[in-house]
Amino acid sequence: MPSHLTIFFKHRAGRATGLTFAFFGLMFGTWAALIPHIKQKFGLDEAQLGLLLLCLPAGITLMNPFSVPILRKLGAARATIFSLPSAAGLFILPIVMPSVWLVGAALFVAGTAFSTANVAMNTCASQLEQQADLHIMSTCHGLWSTGAMAGSALAGMATGWGMNPILYVLLIFFVEITAVLLLKSPLGGIPDDPHPAEENAGKPSGFILPNKALWLLVSISLCTNLTEGTMADWSAVYMREIVRAPETMAGWGFAAYAFFMAGGRFLGDELTGRFGSKMVLRTGGMVAASGLLLAVFAQQTPAVLTGFALVGAGVSLGAPILYASAARVPGMAKGAGLATMNTFAMIGFLGGPAFIGLLAKIFSLPAAFGVVAAFAMFWAWRAGRMGSS
Repeated sequence: MPSHLTIFFKHRAGRATGLTFAFFGLMFGTWAALIPHIKQKFGLDEAQLGLLLLCLPAGITLMNPFSVPILRKLGAARATIFSLPSAAGLFILPIVMPSVWLVGAALFVAGTAFSTANVAMNTCASQLEQQADLHIMSTCHGLWSTGAMAGSALAGMATGWGMNPILYVLLIFFVEITAVLLLKSPLGGIPDDPHPAEENAGKPSGFILPNKALWLLVSISLCTNLTEGTMADWSAVYMREIVRAPETMAGWGFAAYAFFMAGGRFLGDELTGRFGSKMVLRTGGMVAASGLLLAVFAQQTPAVLTGFALVGAGVSLGAPILYASAARVPGMAKGAGLATMNTFAMIGFLGGPAFIGLLAKIFSLPAAFGVVAAFAMFWAWRAGRMGSS
């Protein structure tokens, strides 16, 4: 086991923070696997489902500025402990609602809890890195990816075997509550700001217009999230319509991407500790661009799967590095830089796939993937302007 993972699993508060990421991922993966149930239940077409699914990120985006005052009042650890069962309970609502309009409202409200959880968790990891001299951010994001994959797989199998989706989400809620009870004590050991009132006095909180340092991170984050959103929404379509892969292999492209993303995140803390965030982020952009270009120019199943795996490896450390960097931008209240960058990140993740769809309609899907490769090269260039870390 790499040395940074050994240190991570031996550190009580660090391990608890990582497990919190994993349980949030489990919850999100469960919801993702149950989307087809919602589509079938209300007889939605693809366009109607797409509009409905926007309600969740809308809640996340609009709540981001308000998550910072919550962190300032409760502290990152207590906010995390509070938001885990809240989000788990709210994610039950979309499954039980009797009308599609109420499902949309439930998703919006669930998104507000998810936003607070996202900012709180990442702030916990950042505080441990700064005050306990740990390198855990990438590992925590790796555990989120692992939890999301497990949640999606388990929910898919359970409902495929005939289990009632409502019963299943209630079971997941019980698991999340149990996790809170087990993690509450070790999470309480996370160091908070020693003088939060004095340190935050006069500093902007909530959503803020980026300063020069934060805008650099935002510009890179827009590119990394465009890449992530494109792979999430278009990789299966690319495999089916461009590569002409068998229907049973349509999901393999995203699987290869997700597997290498999780693997890259588990190795990320050691890589950033050895080579620095700047070099790792630059290299990731070039690796992601090369994978996309391989998929564009070699439209055969083995080559495209290899290309998508390279994209996963390249983009894997973008979020951990950028979240950690945003949390340390000077002159801002705790969580403000992170919340602001996360708002822009959601724009890239949500708006990017729609942009790719427009390009694919005007030109072609391979041409659209080529544009994403250009954005990946842009993020590599912008990363070269970051300070050494």
